[in-house]
Amino acid sequence: MSEPGTPALGAYVRGIGVLGAGLPDWPSSVPVLRGEQPYVAAPTEVPPPSALPPAERRRTGAMVRLALAAGLQAVADAGADAAQLATVFASSGGDGAICDEICSALASPGRQISPIRFHNSVHNAASGYWSIALRATAPSTALCAYDGSFAAGLLEALSQIAATGEPALLIAYETDYPEPLRAKRPLPAPFATALLLTPTAPAGHATQLTAELVRETPDALPIPALETLRAAVPSARSLPLLLRIAQGDSGRVVLDYLEDLQLAVTVTPCP
Repeated sequence: MSEPGTPALGAYVRGIGVLGAGLPDWPSSVPVLRGEQPYVAAPTEVPPPSALPPAERRRTGAMVRLALAAGLQAVADAGADAAQLATVFASSGGDGAICDEICSALASPGRQISPIRFHNSVHNAASGYWSIALRATAPSTALCAYDGSFAAGLLEALSQIAATGEPALLIAYETDYPEPLRAKRPLPAPFATALLLTPTAPAGHATQLTAELVRETPDALPIPALETLRAAVPSARSLPLLLRIAQGDSGRVVLDYLEDLQLAVTVTPCP
């Protein structure tokens, strides 16, 4: 059931990036999501952030590298100029490894915190490194909504497109936590999704997205191993949408958002 008084928001998908366990990029993910190839879980291999200067590259953690890699996949897929794109970065909790290091330092006798660790701990760290790597000066937003962070990021990107008439790049990403934080927040594998969205249909084949708030049950995945990943990692809540896009036909998916409010996305291929 649609939520009364909430107008639908829409945009077109121009580029896609995926980086996660057994899904190294969008072209490799399409046949898996279509069921044409079996899903085989594998460690997430995150490339070094070659776009960053060497000094900044050494300071980045796994979370920043993951976000940048997925975003650059989507930009390359679209053939876009990353420096001109408004961005939305969405993560449920930021860099868990950095959080653990800071907590460990505060619990030690010296209580000395590295300045590098501190500036990597802020929630918009990936956004900052993106602006350095791509010399990007367009507006950038960093947000979190716990397990609904992907849907929140998609809503934000679509809202910005409706308000400005300009494209927006959504990057949703998660990395796992070390113990003892992992026991309280078990994220089994790093995962990132990036969508480059535009207000008008790009040349050639395109996919239109129309989103609205609903009170319905979120969609699960027909592939058990991928469903386990979807349920466990907030950024992987994007997988039902990616599956629908990969299938190349019209349909509707319901994504996790808030406890009593979900995000329904209608997918319409355009010739």
